[in-house]
Amino acid sequence: MKELRPEQFEAIRRLDTCTVSNAVETFEIRLRNEGYTDTSVRCMFPNMRSMLGNAVTASIRCSGPPPDMRAYLERTDWWDHILSVPPPRVVVIQDIDSKPGRGAFLGEVHANILMALDCVGAVTNGAVRDLPAVAAMGFHFFAQNACVSHSYTHIVEIGKPVHIGGLKVHPGDLIQGDCHGVLSIPREVAADIPAVAERIMDKERKLIGLCRVPDFSVEKLRAVVRENI
Repeated sequence: MKELRPEQFEAIRRLDTCTVSNAVETFEIRLRNEGYTDTSVRCMFPNMRSMLGNAVTASIRCSGPPPDMRAYLERTDWWDHILSVPPPRVVVIQDIDSKPGRGAFLGEVHANILMALDCVGAVTNGAVRDLPAVAAMGFHFFAQNACVSHSYTHIVEIGKPVHIGGLKVHPGDLIQGDCHGVLSIPREVAADIPAVAERIMDKERKLIGLCRVPDFSVEKLRAVVRENI
């Protein structure tokens, strides 16, 4: 796993997901309709700053009791997987029930545990709960829905690839999230993202600035667009 230097990591985190996505597209290493979640996963706390971390993965079920009948908090071996991935970490949990979201594995208790394990947020195609308490902690939640109960939530598998809202996530993937959604950042280009993003934003600032001047004209707009293609 290619690790970013702290200053590189922070430079990416200061960017929003749209800007990072634009930068990733310039490298042409994946299709433009890949690498991000669809609208089935939403940002539960859109006013928070951007989330960025290394993925730790698990799959869960909620529709029935676990085979060993243990309570959902008794499965603690997944903490070892969390600690095997460099911090900061983002927990990515796939609810593999036929109808995800009938129970919330993640709430105030788990958010506190995860923060103690250097996790900055969680992404799931299922449910979350205790939203006011978790928001006050500054812990990110991206989920399909909120739910009042944890139902029969239990871990099925740990440390395997998961699928969340059309996005395939492997342990160790670099995951960013904000009010726009969740994005996977290819590690082979991650260190170059801030510089590329700055060039893109500079072009956008010129175009936007032209649109706001009193002597705006379509001819001038066409010239600026041609210059920046």
